[in-house]
Amino acid sequence: MTEIIKTDICVIGAGSGGLSVAAGAVQMGAEVVLIEKHKMGGDCLNTGCVPSKALLAAGKRAEAMRSGAPYGIKPVEPEIDFAAANAHVKNVIKGIEPHDSVERFESLGVNVIEAAAKFTGPNEVEAGGKRIQAKKFVIATGSRAAVPPIPGIEDTDYLTNEEIFDNTVCPDHLIVVGAGPIGLEMAEAHKRLGAKVTVLEKFQAMPKDDPELTKIVLDSLRDEGIDIREGVDIESVSGKTGGITIKLSGGEEIKGSHLLIAAGRAPNVDNIGLEAAGVKYSNRGIEVDARLRTSNKRIFAIGDVKGGLMFTHVAGYDAGIIIQNILFKLPAKANYAAVPWVTYTDPELSQVGLTEAQAREKFGESIKAITWEYAENDRARAELLTKGLIKVVVDKKGKILGAGIVGASAGELIQTWQLALSKGFKMRDMAGMISAYPTLAEVGKRAAGSFFTPALYSERTRKIVKFLLKI
Repeated sequence: MTEIIKTDICVIGAGSGGLSVAAGAVQMGAEVVLIEKHKMGGDCLNTGCVPSKALLAAGKRAEAMRSGAPYGIKPVEPEIDFAAANAHVKNVIKGIEPHDSVERFESLGVNVIEAAAKFTGPNEVEAGGKRIQAKKFVIATGSRAAVPPIPGIEDTDYLTNEEIFDNTVCPDHLIVVGAGPIGLEMAEAHKRLGAKVTVLEKFQAMPKDDPELTKIVLDSLRDEGIDIREGVDIESVSGKTGGITIKLSGGEEIKGSHLLIAAGRAPNVDNIGLEAAGVKYSNRGIEVDARLRTSNKRIFAIGDVKGGLMFTHVAGYDAGIIIQNILFKLPAKANYAAVPWVTYTDPELSQVGLTEAQAREKFGESIKAITWEYAENDRARAELLTKGLIKVVVDKKGKILGAGIVGASAGELIQTWQLALSKGFKMRDMAGMISAYPTLAEVGKRAAGSFFTPALYSERTRKIVKFLLKI
């Protein structure tokens, strides 16, 4: 007979969000079943954030050897062992795996089932020959690489983020379809590790970020020798690994050794029985309300599977909302107004809140965009990291609406502005902060201070000061 398991919470998917819910809930006293059909840790650990940053780190070390001349260090062309670089990637994954492992979660008290899950009704899931009946369900099945319907793609060898980190031979010529964060990060990593790289983008590269900031990134990547083409129509693709051909609409053919598809993400909503569960969804993801409840109020959805902002840190944030709703019966609602994101190219690009264009569309021309360049920062000058700037978007009273940073450590520097935005800080608060000297973080303080420059050094201020000095 089929085993029936009754539990408080059943989590489907052991990626970042699912693991956070399972670990938090079981340690707070709930009975938890966690179902994962593939690898614990999900996309982020195995085929996404972690391996991509590890490969970028290898490329960064290689580039440092080539670019020492301005510091008085003789540049050398490094001898790159691509297989060893790949081993570095795998070792980083292995170092993190125990934290996300079946063994760890079972030691916490979670009932882990390694099998595919499928709803058989509104309050029951089947997995591994077992039927799980739960008071609440959490769908955290994540997303996968979206493959555009390019003619010939089904018969062509191609890689996505799910396969590229298994490649132990450096491509002679890597062709990347898609100029978003994944495509550009992998383009730079492979270029620095010895590959020729061409990036093809149907629309605009990095479309979600501020064009003034993305230009700095794209110019830098092109200066490294990466061929980035925007507004490109691909007519067809063909070939096997080692002999890939891309035919463009104008008749031009681009030949390469490997093809990477990095054209966005698709939520994993198929084959999990959402219809039987009474859960509404589309190819854009599962529909949820502000409390992350689906159309079946016993079932929640978190992370990539609900579409929208597909970031690991969003899945982790969602997990906190779930814990409050399920365990503490609080009507907690998700608020994504202050979600930061980072593209880890060199220079990095980060954003939180509204871009300048979004702010002008929403609030009109009364908003201000305050910028400060890395070239005006002493630490940046000392380390020759002057390529970059910060842009802070504020209303006329100095309330922060958004911030974008392009430059060294942009992903670290954006954290302060995320806090400022989430807490409703104004430029006065940021300008009054004491920054250690010399640090890159001073670009933010200087930008905040410059908001007050026109008023501070105005003729009116001069008159007031002269008057007060006479007293």
